[in-house]
Amino acid sequence: MARRSPLDDPHAAAHAWARFRRLMWLMLALTIAVVVIAMLVLWQQGALVSVHFFIASALGIGLTMLLMSALMGLVFLSNGTGHDHSVNHRLDGEDQAPD
Repeated sequence: MARRSPLDDPHAAAHAWARFRRLMWLMLALTIAVVVIAMLVLWQQGALVSVHFFIASALGIGLTMLLMSALMGLVFLSNGTGHDHSVNHRLDGEDQAPD
């Protein structure tokens, strides 16, 4: 049987999710800054490219950074709250001493 997760406690879960939201707002601000800098660098290069190139570049950079931020944030949330330690690692038929 799986141990109880610390995220089952409403107070601990609220604190953890608030921390995750703060991290995501910070990463959104950083992502916007990086996209603006990247667009300025591309524009400074003076290449004759379509506006679609700028749109695709901005979306590619932005969505990639936000997806990476969300996934890494969830890893930090899971590990930082002790949720990872509540998982039962025992395989079927394998005898292990309980923790």
